[in-house]
Amino acid sequence: MSKRDYYEILGVQKNASSDDLKKAYRKLAMKYHPDRNSDDPSAPEKFKEASEAYEVLSDSSKRNAYDQFGHQGVDASGFSGSAGEGFNDIFGDIFGDIFGGGDPFGRRQRSNKGSDLQYSMTISLENAVRGVTEKIAIPALESCSPCGGSGAKKGSSPVTCGACGGAGQVRTQQGFFSVAQTCRQCSGSGQVIKDPCKDCNGQGRVEKRKTLSVKIPAGVDTGDRIRLSGEGEAGFNGGPSGDLFVQIKVLPHDVFERDGRHLYCEAPISFIDASLGGEIQIPTLDGKVKIKIPEGTQTGKLFRLRGKGISPIRGGSTGDLLCRAVIETPQNLTKDQKKILNDFQNSIDNNANHNPIKDEWFDKVKSFLKANKLSHV
Repeated sequence: MSKRDYYEILGVQKNASSDDLKKAYRKLAMKYHPDRNSDDPSAPEKFKEASEAYEVLSDSSKRNAYDQFGHQGVDASGFSGSAGEGFNDIFGDIFGDIFGGGDPFGRRQRSNKGSDLQYSMTISLENAVRGVTEKIAIPALESCSPCGGSGAKKGSSPVTCGACGGAGQVRTQQGFFSVAQTCRQCSGSGQVIKDPCKDCNGQGRVEKRKTLSVKIPAGVDTGDRIRLSGEGEAGFNGGPSGDLFVQIKVLPHDVFERDGRHLYCEAPISFIDASLGGEIQIPTLDGKVKIKIPEGTQTGKLFRLRGKGISPIRGGSTGDLLCRAVIETPQNLTKDQKKILNDFQNSIDNNANHNPIKDEWFDKVKSFLKANKLSHV
């Protein structure tokens, strides 16, 4: 017995789009599915025939071969006997369309957890290092006190929904499918409020502004979050409250820069102290500390004060304070001061003992110019 034309089986034109093919197959699959036609012996064969046609025509390469050579262009033995990927795809769409966002197993939720809230808090570096307790005021939905969160007027209670019988979902028959959908009358709660609370208009929640004390632990940094359980919005229908997340942002500091557990700062040093050596005071988070400046200190030298950094919030050793020396050049000099400096400059010129860095640098420049056959500028 010769096979029927695949386009004829699906009832579409040869130029039918993939959407047209899918719609046609959906219609036939629903019509001839064996589970729906147990008393029709021809239904399984018609279902298989439609599935085979769709499997070939929904595949672009198979469809091209079929259009050119007919049934001989496709190997019928390669047909799986089921709808294959096309079948799964279509029935996935069917189930998605029918069930929508509801629970296909008919389960309902009488109460829902409230939404989580987020609060951005800015704190100083000092408070981030030492820890602090801050008070914050936030607007939030809280459970309505007069009705206890039920939404019903005091002295009354929600009643069982007549549309779904308290199930929260209603079942309808679509073809051979029994479909559960969220009840529109009670929104899935299974209960309706006949006499709503006037304070919350039947919502069970009211907006209030509450003040909370937030304990910031020592060592926090920008990006850290502190969770306050149950301090978010109140839940629906007496459900649990959400959580409050406090997002930390540490403000820039005038003196220190933070890098993890270490602190950095800069200390201006006069060229006299840098040349002769001396002592300077530098700040720490615990107060001032004296450090010795060795003779010949150059800009960029780091002085490390161990244990003067930050104790990490997640444990570990305390960081260090690293102070970078910055040699300050005198400004607004008098004529006499300039003469003194010129005399000093003349006394140390051409002496590698006084300017080792300068002389070494010029030697490297000369070597570079010579190696690359470049003329002196």
